[in-house]
Amino acid sequence: MVQPRMVSQPPTKPKRDNTPPKPSSQANRINTQLTKADETSANDENEVRREDQEKINRFSRLHQRETVLEEQLKGKQKDKEDLEEVSMELELADEDELVPYKIGDSFFQLPLPDAQAMLSTSTEKIDADVSKLEDSLGELREEMQQLKVALYARFGRSINLET
Repeated sequence: MVQPRMVSQPPTKPKRDNTPPKPSSQANRINTQLTKADETSANDENEVRREDQEKINRFSRLHQRETVLEEQLKGKQKDKEDLEEVSMELELADEDELVPYKIGDSFFQLPLPDAQAMLSTSTEKIDADVSKLEDSLGELREEMQQLKVALYARFGRSINLET
């Protein structure tokens, strides 16, 4: 006997209610109040004038320069420490020995007193470079602080200038 074949119908999708849920009257009133307050403060605070944008750009350039100067300062301080270490080592060296001294990319054999004199000259130059970099960083950070004060006074929490 042949059994009848059942034809299945495609499943039907449940109907969705596309109407959004109605908020309570209190929540609606709070949202309206926040929106009006936000609009008022947004119009006052978020309007960026040309002079504000120039200050922001200046701050950004100063920040980039600060990071470069900090890296240079770290390098100079490391060089200074290395020179001081070499100076300590040369104090223990024998007076009659020739000492290899690097000038540019080459090493030259120099008498100990000459090497020590050149080393002290290099140390003085590095000290001057370090103090010059520290002064530049101080001036730069002072100007950045003035810009921060002005921009935070203008924009409040709407701007983040922390580095």
